[in-house]
Amino acid sequence: MWDLLNNLAFGISVAATPQNLLLCLIGALVGTLIGVLPGLGPVATIAMLLPITYGLPPVGALIMLAGIYYGAMYGGSTTAILVNIPGESASVVTTLDGHQMALQGRAGPALAISAIGSFFAGCVATVVIAAAAAPLTSIALLFGPAEYFSLMVLGLIFAVVLAKGSVVKAIAMILV
Repeated sequence: MWDLLNNLAFGISVAATPQNLLLCLIGALVGTLIGVLPGLGPVATIAMLLPITYGLPPVGALIMLAGIYYGAMYGGSTTAILVNIPGESASVVTTLDGHQMALQGRAGPALAISAIGSFFAGCVATVVIAAAAAPLTSIALLFGPAEYFSLMVLGLIFAVVLAKGSVVKAIAMILV
């Protein structure tokens, strides 16, 4: 437990330097500006803006890419709330309540709820993933050839079950 807290504190101390905070701010701003465009999700935004990070130190580049990702995610919710067009697939649900709030003249609170909720969920998810990493790693190291084969067969069965149309065509697709 103390190792987890020490590692999180070390990570925050590295990320909280003025240069890294500035890179994160620039990344979030540019990511939000690109993420507002409908149809361009976070992955496409990172792919387009990847050359910006080539001359940066590795830690700063990763922090800027994280800022671009989170900015693009927030940009998608902005179009979902204001225009009722989700910017990417993760903001489809935001159109339901967010746009209704915007129609009632409460677009500002809807955008604030989206931003604060996203920030809080990202922080909690980071801590949960950091806490679950060690136990999941020990479980993953126990996997052998039989378990990997079983997982692959299960995935192929799911692909056949979820395929629409002819089951014979789905099985043929899986075999190919």
